[in-house]
Amino acid sequence: MRSEFLDISETLIWASCLVLHSGPKDRHRIALAYHEAQELVDHIPLNNEDARSRITACFEKFDVCQVENDIACVGWMLMSIQQRVSEQNLYDWRELHDVVQKVVKLLPRPEPTVH
Repeated sequence: MRSEFLDISETLIWASCLVLHSGPKDRHRIALAYHEAQELVDHIPLNNEDARSRITACFEKFDVCQVENDIACVGWMLMSIQQRVSEQNLYDWRELHDVVQKVVKLLPRPEPTVH
């Protein structure tokens, strides 16, 4: 039986490679999706420290982007991984957390919106 840690690690490697090999425009798209995902999950309450509903919401957006062959899917996947790792009940979750944070730091900060 495959471990969830291994599955998440492989997905994180996939996402990291896409970020590293993306040009400025694609990184910007990934960053926008990541920050949109952050806004979404901030409005979904945790259920006794369980982030499943947050993760599911990110997966739904990921699926839509992936079907459209949109690089933004990487931002949604990064947020879903971050939410799962934040539950702090995975083997070596701290190491996964560190990798997620390093990948996110590679993304440009979105421009602030003027209201």
